[in-house]
Amino acid sequence: MTVFLDSNVFIYAIGSKHPLREPCQSTLKKVADGSLKATTSTEVVQEVIHVLRRRDRHDEAIRLASAILDLFPDLLPVTREVMLRSVATLRDKPGLSTRDSIHAATMLAHGLTTIVSADRHFDSLDGLSRIDPSDAARG
Repeated sequence: MTVFLDSNVFIYAIGSKHPLREPCQSTLKKVADGSLKATTSTEVVQEVIHVLRRRDRHDEAIRLASAILDLFPDLLPVTREVMLRSVATLRDKPGLSTRDSIHAATMLAHGLTTIVSADRHFDSLDGLSRIDPSDAARG
């Protein structure tokens, strides 16, 4: 089974002291050593860059984006089909963030059903299951 990694896994992994920092780092180590099969998308890379640059962490944004691109040479694309699914999801779930709807639509377009994320909003989406980074690091 391949899991989808949400942007918060990457951001917590390089962030300051936080209860999810170590679990996110461990999750990424499992991906790097091949013990966890995972993927992510172009939208996740964009979100990581955006969040870190908004926090005036430009150099970290570039380093992390480069590391993600190295770790995932075949990023999932955001296509027209993905955007159509995202819009439909937002119609049904207006409280969901735009980016979360894009991540969910990307996953479904590529037959993925499991996301590693600290974001509990994914728990409300039909057809998807969420694994907390703490559980991914242990499992």
